[in-house]
Amino acid sequence: MKQKSIILTGGGTAGHVSLNQAIIPSLQKEGYDVHYIGSYDGIEKELITESFPEVPYHSIASGKLRRYFSMKNFSDPFKVLAGVGQAFRIIRKVKPSIIFSKGGFVSVPVVIAAKLAKIPVVIHESDVTPGLANKIALPFASHVFTIFQDTLKYLPSDKATCTGSIVREQLFTGNASVGKKRCGFEERKKVLLVMGGSLGSAVLNDALRNNLPELLKEFNIIHLCGKGNVDTTLDRLKGYKQFDYVTTELPDLLYAADFIVSRAGSNSIFEFLALKKPMLLVPLSASKSRGDQILNANIFERQGFAHVLEEELLTKNTFMKAIEALSTRKDEMIDAMEKAESPKTPDEMVSLILQYEK
Repeated sequence: MKQKSIILTGGGTAGHVSLNQAIIPSLQKEGYDVHYIGSYDGIEKELITESFPEVPYHSIASGKLRRYFSMKNFSDPFKVLAGVGQAFRIIRKVKPSIIFSKGGFVSVPVVIAAKLAKIPVVIHESDVTPGLANKIALPFASHVFTIFQDTLKYLPSDKATCTGSIVREQLFTGNASVGKKRCGFEERKKVLLVMGGSLGSAVLNDALRNNLPELLKEFNIIHLCGKGNVDTTLDRLKGYKQFDYVTTELPDLLYAADFIVSRAGSNSIFEFLALKKPMLLVPLSASKSRGDQILNANIFERQGFAHVLEEELLTKNTFMKAIEALSTRKDEMIDAMEKAESPKTPDEMVSLILQYEK
């Protein structure tokens, strides 16, 4: 009997790849030949090829979809069309029984090509309101899974289901002692981990570094500052360890952390919730995004999982006050997290996806 195959797609940020990374081992365990379609130079290529060198990675053209005026809006549709043609040829060659899309710009040509090839597509939406890529892909999909119950009101009732969060099993393999050793921490202080997403955050980096002398009196600090954002003049600072980006080391660093300061991408904040880590969330402002992180953060604050500081209000002083509030509310947040619904396993998510295969 011929081995069944599946194509995964999604990219642009680590958040559009992490769920795919989580379910690949479960799909392989089920005997599927897993293929990945991504962009030529997006972060998804690095993450998938490094983590799963055995998974064939297929690159296609991908135009960016914008909600604002740009001259590239006139040329990028042609990139999308080229991507549709490339994806269609890959699909015809691989012959998958189903395609799973995590979103991001690169997923749009793949989903359209899948419809042309008559292959069922399942989409996953992580944010409260669907992103532009998933909105465009929705008519071509067989089903959409969501993390937030609130998202269902934005989707057709006959093709949408809320699954809750899905957390990769590797996350729970972390070791706090190993994480602290990686950072060279010797003093027994609480550990504060600050991260601005896979691309980094200039405002978070500045807020942290402007307060380092004061913060280091109380905390050891792990700083995931984003590629190209390491400040080598701070390398010798005791109790402060900076990384531009981490992959396999992340579970150890998360386990080492007592508190986390982060943007409010849904994949990340649900991982912090699963590990019961009190968090200060600084969502991307509405002027820099479609406001999805603000909605994510507000839901977590209402449920008692996080303290929220709006980016527009972020200053040297408000950052320090927010850290103090986080420390004060630690036990209260952990109690709320203990009562939260447990995330689904990758095996459970794979079972849900495969219901729709051809």
